[in-house]
Amino acid sequence: MSYPAEILPQSEAWAANTEINTLRNKLLDLLCQTAYKEGDFLLSSGQPSKYYINCKLVTLHPQGALATGRLLLAMLPADTQAVAGLTLGADPIVSAVSVVSAYENRPIPGLIIRKEAKGHGTQAYIEGPILPEGAKVVVLEDVVTTGQSAMKAVEKLRDAGYTVEQVISLVDRKQGGAEFYQSQGLKFETVYGIEDIQQRYGERK
Repeated sequence: MSYPAEILPQSEAWAANTEINTLRNKLLDLLCQTAYKEGDFLLSSGQPSKYYINCKLVTLHPQGALATGRLLLAMLPADTQAVAGLTLGADPIVSAVSVVSAYENRPIPGLIIRKEAKGHGTQAYIEGPILPEGAKVVVLEDVVTTGQSAMKAVEKLRDAGYTVEQVISLVDRKQGGAEFYQSQGLKFETVYGIEDIQQRYGERK
């Protein structure tokens, strides 16, 4: 299911220079404007829901991608050596953070984790630069529900010899993901809880 995204005029190219707190509010508005819908939906976890968030309408938006990259980069620990995520939802986020990191003179490679091994060549699960053994990788996610999707990325990265101690999401639906990560010994942070989006969405009606 997809929805048309409003393309902002060039004069409203706000994501590059806005300070972080204002940037967070502007990205929240964009999420409410384009990504959040109310109705009857079936989630990838199999759970029914009265609302749906398609963050790709924001993370693939030029201003949304830049804002997402800046916000998540600011949340990364200083010793982060790479960011990674499970395809497809994390792909634009990982790319945005990596590109923004280069502009911020803090270059951080991005890794994409396949759901199934590539059926040819090296048959790899992980796409991206090869990092040193034990490299510290932070896993990124667009929307966390139960936490299982990002955990697949964590497991593949650990199998490859990397150190993963943290997951950061753009949105947390508050349906058990945070508690699951805690049970797995992972630190979890999110830019927005679902209550942030629903409150702003209600104010915009």
